[in-house]
Amino acid sequence: MQKPKYKRIVLKLSGEALAGQSTFGIDHDVLYSIARQVVVVVKQGVEVAIVVGGGNIWRGVAGSAKGMDRATADYMGMLATIINALALQDALEQEGMGTRVLSAIEMKEVCEPYIRRRAIRHLEKGRVTIFAAGTGNPYFSTDTAAALRSAEIEAEVILMAKRVDGVYDSDPEKNPNAQRYERLDYIDVLNQGLGVMDSTAASLCMDNKIPIIVFDLTKNGNILKVVMGEDIGTYVGR
Repeated sequence: MQKPKYKRIVLKLSGEALAGQSTFGIDHDVLYSIARQVVVVVKQGVEVAIVVGGGNIWRGVAGSAKGMDRATADYMGMLATIINALALQDALEQEGMGTRVLSAIEMKEVCEPYIRRRAIRHLEKGRVTIFAAGTGNPYFSTDTAAALRSAEIEAEVILMAKRVDGVYDSDPEKNPNAQRYERLDYIDVLNQGLGVMDSTAASLCMDNKIPIIVFDLTKNGNILKVVMGEDIGTYVGR
């Protein structure tokens, strides 16, 4: 029987991914589809951590662009990620999976504070560990949080779940002739501004040699396919 290629992964979910075809809120069909896919992966013996964004509820950059104090707008975005994390936790537990939400902003009534050793222990016990509130600091995206947490827990790969099937040289929704990359080096992502993740996150992955796989979340079963080593999406690394 084929074994998973990765033992410990970080799955990066954007808030927009949880919204499905809507522009706001949480699509419950999408939420439960993700939960079921994660359960299948965990049953393969893979330790799964999830970093979730909050763009389906609030985007700090957008708030800042309209005159709001950037730090305040970013903190609001961090609180939005906690809402998404709790929704994802509930969906996973409905599927019979043990979970923990660890927040970079202390909110002891609803989740645990982020402590690196505690996070690793949860993973070792087979619990899906959801990291919320980004890094806990304004001016840093949840992409950077994914890179940072991956380095801290020694994850083998970051799975960037998108609505498209990889990284393209231009927007495939606007350009029907856009070409998909199968492999990229970190420096290509930085130099060409390809939008895999922000430059801070990409640099952190490069410095810590954490590979990134960008894949299509909308196709059911793709999370397992990536974990098993199937060649889908775009691989970023060396």
